[in-house]
Amino acid sequence: MIRKHLRLLTPLALLGLLVGLADLSHGSVGEDEDYYMQGLLTGEQYNQVQVLEKQNSFIPVGEENPKEHPAKKTAKAKSDSSKKTDKTPADAKTECPPIGLESLKIDDFQLHASSTKRYGLGAHRGRLNIQAGLYEDDLYEGAWCAGRDDTLQWFEVDARRLTKFTGVITQGRSSLWSSDWVTSYKVMFSNDSHTWITLNNGSEDLIFKGNREKEIPVRNIFPEPVVSRYIRINPRSWFTRGSICMRVEILGCPMPDPNNYYHRRNEVITTDDLDFRHHSYKEMRQLMKVVNEMCPNITRIYNIGKSQSGLKLYAIEISDNPGEHEVGEPEFRYTAGLHGNEVLGRELLLLLMQFMCLEYLSGNQRIRHLVEETRIHLLPSVNPDGYEKAFEVGSELIGWSLGRWSNDGIDIHHNFPDLNAILWAAEAKKWVPRKMFNHHVAIPDWYQSTNASVALETRALIAWMEKMPFVLGGNLQGGELVVTFPYDRTRSQGVVREQTPTPDDHIFRWLAFSYASTHRLMTDANRRVCHTQDFAKEDGTINGASWHTAAGSMNDFSYLHTNCFELSMYVGCDKFPHESDLPEEWENNRESLLVFMEQVHRGIKGVVKDLQGRGIANAIISVEGINHDIRTAADGDYWRLLNPGEYRVTARAEGYSLVSKKCEVGYEMGATRCDFTIGRTNMSRIKEIMEKFKKQPIKLPMRQLAARGSRRRRLGT
Repeated sequence: MIRKHLRLLTPLALLGLLVGLADLSHGSVGEDEDYYMQGLLTGEQYNQVQVLEKQNSFIPVGEENPKEHPAKKTAKAKSDSSKKTDKTPADAKTECPPIGLESLKIDDFQLHASSTKRYGLGAHRGRLNIQAGLYEDDLYEGAWCAGRDDTLQWFEVDARRLTKFTGVITQGRSSLWSSDWVTSYKVMFSNDSHTWITLNNGSEDLIFKGNREKEIPVRNIFPEPVVSRYIRINPRSWFTRGSICMRVEILGCPMPDPNNYYHRRNEVITTDDLDFRHHSYKEMRQLMKVVNEMCPNITRIYNIGKSQSGLKLYAIEISDNPGEHEVGEPEFRYTAGLHGNEVLGRELLLLLMQFMCLEYLSGNQRIRHLVEETRIHLLPSVNPDGYEKAFEVGSELIGWSLGRWSNDGIDIHHNFPDLNAILWAAEAKKWVPRKMFNHHVAIPDWYQSTNASVALETRALIAWMEKMPFVLGGNLQGGELVVTFPYDRTRSQGVVREQTPTPDDHIFRWLAFSYASTHRLMTDANRRVCHTQDFAKEDGTINGASWHTAAGSMNDFSYLHTNCFELSMYVGCDKFPHESDLPEEWENNRESLLVFMEQVHRGIKGVVKDLQGRGIANAIISVEGINHDIRTAADGDYWRLLNPGEYRVTARAEGYSLVSKKCEVGYEMGATRCDFTIGRTNMSRIKEIMEKFKKQPIKLPMRQLAARGSRRRRLGT
């Protein structure tokens, strides 16, 4: 409901009434040169910038948050509802969460500005942490930039309901080539967008300190909360060699209003009674222990190694026989937190393990079937060192990159050996399959040396991937809404983007679509673009190399070095959402997480045995028409992901005759059984006998016996 009079919480603020800014003239659109832009800071840049502290010392007072999400039942969750934006105890009591510019809860039609330099720098681009495109196209640039550089410019947000505003967070423009940011600003409020009041201290307007560079967010908390519908930011000064450009987030609590149409239309409520909050490393470990104690018969906690700072990389196994590989049962993995600042995936896996435990105990048949037929591994924090850096600063203040890398400055997701180049070079020389296999490509010696720039976390992942016979995996990342599949590196040299499919492109596309299509937002054609690319047009999926090339990715390594088909799920536009957004993010991803796990049972499976019924390890399974093979596990069992259809499958092993048969994959869920029994070749038997007699001629013992008999006859014995 729109009200004509402004309600402020203190009489001091009423003294600062200013009228007339509503009639500000709009500046003409300037003609600026186009730039190539890139959003990410490098590790070196970030190390050179000290994280800015809060720019004012006001301590807000006021009532408690009038809106508490129904899902946040526990006192602990309530008490922590806003700790991630600051560690100050006084602030934690009253500060409201972000209203949703970064998370896209605020749509483009709610953002306005006095003027705009051009469309790509319009008000709709003035969102915290929004990233500019690599290529200038005047559509997706990295901030709102005013058409003129003067103190009459403003950036406005319409909350569409009365909101208790408590603070503002600002950044400069995301651009590789330009340096634009606002160094100070005023804040104004209105209930009708015509009459505006400037926040003041009773005697003069408050001027808040802004940014000192373009990437690190700076937060200002108001001396006291202000209730209104509209809020404006009025830049007063800016970088001398730049222009007025801003990225913004507003902190605010919506006031109760059951008749508000916009709120009811967009509200998402979960019924799952889970721990919806951000967890420190210690809290994560404790939560996993609680899940294990609740479901001791189906869970097991273990670690795969340590981080650079010595933190253990904990995983939880969910299976009806934890700690044991069962013949014929596929193994699945989810990993998260390869980039420590991409926190949503980490929390989703912590929620998933809670959910599966509770649903298993309550008798949910879908979950029980998944647990009993699959060995599931969840590794929620691959980069705990990076996460701790991001967690310490807070969800709204980490910017785009703080905590992304490992402690020694390595991007773990792209730290694997580049096996693509090795395989493609061998194919060009026609060495495949005579001198080299089309699968299980060996890791080069240089990579395994102690001097190689390989993170401890990466080495731990590789050892884990080689030990477990994983069939399917997903790594949860953030900052976008899309599922990517291999290859992640372009085949053509020097090409940044190029469709580079694997021999299993069809099944990879299905696997990606299975997650994206069951996500609440990924395939929504009406949703707003996160940053620069509309992935909804591609059904929420994309070949990794056609997005941006990246050598040495976890996905490509998994496919080329192991049997596991690995994909990346970018599960949200906001890398580190406020914990008040976690219930909705869980609802967005819950069904997708389950559906993708179920895909491990698609295709064919079986056991390769010898004539005595013993399983043959390391046997090769080939599918006609697909130039990529897989191998059997230690017990001779295998799983081959395939789309529905009829396939000619061949099993072979060193020393055994190959056997081929037709295997049909149906549309119903559940892998088709396709077993093989193979016998030894004559040559392998001969070699075995020769080895038994230490490679001596097979008839030598008989000749020796004849010679001995002849000597005895001559001697008359």
